Amino acid sequence: MKTLVYIVSLVALSVSVLTGCNAVGCTENQNSVPLAGFYSMTTGEAISIDSLAIGGSDAPDDSLLVAPSEQVSEVYLPLRSTATATTFVIKYMQRQLAAVGAEDRITFYYESKPWFASEDCGAMYHYRITRVAHTTQLLDSIGISDSLVTNIELQTIRLYFRTADPDDPDEPLDEDNAGDGDEEDTDASDDADVPAPEVARHA
Repeated sequence: MKTLVYIVSLVALSVSVLTGCNAVGCTENQNSVPLAGFYSMTTGEAISIDSLAIGGSDAPDDSLLVAPSEQVSEVYLPLRSTATATTFVIKYMQRQLAAVGAEDRITFYYESKPWFASEDCGAMYHYRITRVAHTTQLLDSIGISDSLVTNIELQTIRLYFRTADPDDPDEPLDEDNAGDGDEEDTDASDDADVPAPEVARHA
């Protein structure tokens, strides 16, 4: 009888240990992906924008990060671990803007380093953004609060847009508001926010 009780107790203990191991597992985010928020250049406040198509350069349309039917205030911008730069394209799909092919391009330059999280979570990449280049059709500037990209979900990138107020009849791509499309560089090595000029809301 004592032997039977011992065996039952041992089995119960084993089940408890196995259950405890399986319950812990890896609950952390296993991807390091920068999160970028949308902001008004004029007010500096967070804004939501619709009619955007955002995707990687040369990526197929069915792999868009943001579809024109969505209204969004932020977007995840996954970096390629096998490269040292990744370019994203923001296409403005409002009727007047789409007619002239208005778009902006953002290129992140970075260093990638493998990082071992834990036995349960395995390995992943961390990134250090060293420089950002972008065009200036409606995108005025980019602010980076932390150049290190880890698996912690935190908005560290701000995209400042020149946008038109919904009640303003003027289009945001007039001669006074539109950029010339040339690329501007942002050095991200000092982890400082880039001062943002004024922007108008278009959503």
